[in-house]
Amino acid sequence: MNHSMRKLFLIFLISSIANNLVNAQATKAPAYPLINHNTYFSIWSFSDTLNASSTKHWTGKDQSMIGLVKVDGATYRFLGKESPVYRTILPAADETNWQCKYTETAPTGSWESIKYDDSNWQTGTAPFTDDSAQAKTLWTSKDIWVRRTFTPNDLTIDKLVLKLHHDDNIEVYLNGEKVYNFTGWTDDYKLIPLKEKFKNRLKQGDNVLAIHCANTSGGSWLDVGLVDEVKLPPTDVLLAKQKSVAVNATQTVYTFQCVGVDLKLTFTSPLLMSDLTLFSRPLSYISCEVKSNDGRSHNVKVLFNTSTAIAVNRPSQPVTTQKYAVSGLSILKAGTVEQPVLQKKGDDLRIDWGYMYVAVPNSNNVLQYVTEQGQAESSFATGKINSTNKPGKQLALNTVLNFGSIGAAPKEKFVELGYDDMYSVQYFGQNLKPWWKADGTQTIEKELSTGAIDYAAVMKKCDAFNKSMYAEAIKAGGKHYADLCVLAYRQSISAHQLLKSPQGEVLFLSKENFSNGSINTVDVTYPSAPLYLIYNPHLLEGMLNGIFHYCESSAWPHNFAAHDLGTYPLANGQTYGENMPVEESGNMIILTDAITKAEGNANFAKKHWNTLTKWAAYLSINGFDPGNQLCTDDFAGHLARNANLSVKAIVALGAYADIAAKLGKKSVASQYKTLAAGMAAKWQTMAQAGDHYGLVFGSKDSWSQKYNLVWDKVLGLHLFPPAVYKTEINYYLTKQNKFGLPLDSRKTYTKSDWILWTAALADNQKDFARLVDPVYKYATETPTRVPLSDWHETTDGKMVGFQARSVVGGYFMKVLESKWVK
Repeated sequence: MNHSMRKLFLIFLISSIANNLVNAQATKAPAYPLINHNTYFSIWSFSDTLNASSTKHWTGKDQSMIGLVKVDGATYRFLGKESPVYRTILPAADETNWQCKYTETAPTGSWESIKYDDSNWQTGTAPFTDDSAQAKTLWTSKDIWVRRTFTPNDLTIDKLVLKLHHDDNIEVYLNGEKVYNFTGWTDDYKLIPLKEKFKNRLKQGDNVLAIHCANTSGGSWLDVGLVDEVKLPPTDVLLAKQKSVAVNATQTVYTFQCVGVDLKLTFTSPLLMSDLTLFSRPLSYISCEVKSNDGRSHNVKVLFNTSTAIAVNRPSQPVTTQKYAVSGLSILKAGTVEQPVLQKKGDDLRIDWGYMYVAVPNSNNVLQYVTEQGQAESSFATGKINSTNKPGKQLALNTVLNFGSIGAAPKEKFVELGYDDMYSVQYFGQNLKPWWKADGTQTIEKELSTGAIDYAAVMKKCDAFNKSMYAEAIKAGGKHYADLCVLAYRQSISAHQLLKSPQGEVLFLSKENFSNGSINTVDVTYPSAPLYLIYNPHLLEGMLNGIFHYCESSAWPHNFAAHDLGTYPLANGQTYGENMPVEESGNMIILTDAITKAEGNANFAKKHWNTLTKWAAYLSINGFDPGNQLCTDDFAGHLARNANLSVKAIVALGAYADIAAKLGKKSVASQYKTLAAGMAAKWQTMAQAGDHYGLVFGSKDSWSQKYNLVWDKVLGLHLFPPAVYKTEINYYLTKQNKFGLPLDSRKTYTKSDWILWTAALADNQKDFARLVDPVYKYATETPTRVPLSDWHETTDGKMVGFQARSVVGGYFMKVLESKWVK
């Protein structure tokens, strides 16, 4: 082979490898994103095999989607698994405010016995709790004893299940016999299957549930009921064989094999930040492509079954359904009867207002109907459809696609799954509609119709973005790093809601998922920012606008930045119990400067100059040697003289100087640049701990990740010499565990977003990969099967807390650094 031929072959080989890397995106995840739009409309598969478990909301509650394919009469399940169906025997307080006898004084005798005389006890209504806003009976003492007498309507029970919400320790008796006890508490209802013998203890006439609950600390709660886990009808449904799964930025793609037919299933949430009209459209596509795999023709039908659990907070909530046609679409709609718009706030919640929609292009080959949940497999497999149009609980929306005769040429059809929440957030007393309907002219039917018409174009756009994003990430940090970015993309975005403020500004409000449920937390915005600085900095503006609005109002009396805007979805003012003055003020200044760099002008900063000046003044006095306070890592507790928090203050002052220079305020820029540079020099002396820099000033036997340094590098402030970065990186490489670098010397747990920021301080690809690869190992090997947790244990890879949070947008820091640092 001559030189020219070798050169051409080498170019071809490199090109082929690059194309294969771009196309072979992430294939392993703790949980797989399926439908991802916002914190309420977010459905995942928690297992590697799609048909091994029910699909779930990010909180872990079932939001079942089931997919079946019928090939020449044989039925295979490729998506999801039937969720358990429960029939109420004795309702808990989420269904009815039941009454009982109770006492808070220790009873004498056999208080649990069915014959016990409780006539001297008080009468109360559940739930019993110390939360005055939710209590029907206020319970503030340590102990409570409850006796609930009931008469069951039907003793034909498949599996008796105790439905229990308690805080704290609990013991439960049924007709005098102990059926359950537990030391600890639950933050929601827990379903506890009871032993077979206990269902035989139920009898005609009066029965008694007797409960003792002890509140050992914190809040109190007691509510109880009984349900029957209904045995589902047997079917001959087979399991399709999953051949592959691939996750990319906007899609998750599965392939399956059945006898005679191959099936490709693609979930697409077109979260393209360059087009906010498409980005905000509240619908995902579920595409199904089938083809023969044996050279013969086959008759194929596909069922998509979606549970109305998508539109409820609890399965006990009644729903109403509707079937109709509009604009060439056949549509099924479902939502709660109650429609409590924006009536609940908190963390572990699902939406129970607005309506879910399943839409499909109308044709003679489409059939839609509503059934009770649990009937998907039997009705489709046998063809015996028992449809309903009445309100009920645990219903399912069914769509059958008839592909007809299938040969070697693939044939594709799609279904749209959408959600209209009507009002998304309350913003300082005003209920706001989502971005897509803020102008008052759009309807969900128009969105579904446009989505169907634009299907082919949207798929093309998504494919192009998937490839370009992945290629950028590979170029910046390698394949393992790129896979982490893929896993982060939809998760980060779908922990937000996009809206327009009453002032006409963009709002992109986060929820602290499984953290504390706060809305628009500044120190959640801070780690999330790199993703949005790269692909649409206006969205990062939307993460800061609400905080600026609040802090510039009379409602905020402090000379430092607020922590949050409330508890999701109510953004009416900070609800977090303690301020983080250095943390949040530093975050806001740094991110404002980052926006000026991303947008190429200081217009955004100019609007808020006075506020930024107030915060900079605060940091100039209080930032360098912080007092005993919390920082973003508040789970680690209060810490005085925090060296990493000091870095944030110093970098923020440098960022403020940078903003001033861009606004032509030369004297202010010079003053604060000098101040920040002096602090940075002093920091190197005070934090010095030999071969590294300490966790706190004056402690040479401690260390911490100095992830805040990355903004000095990325913003080009040059306050700290590269030798500081290098010293820290070299030290970190000696402290790693199997699943990553600990956050600091106090514990072995870590935050993966901070590791990826820390890794971006490395001056070579080898050191960067050495820090990132253990995070990749965590993401692909963790035993905790939930949407990616950013807080995990480095010794065993288990989640410590948090999941499905937006902060994984910080994984994109290396991509940002590769674009901004030349």
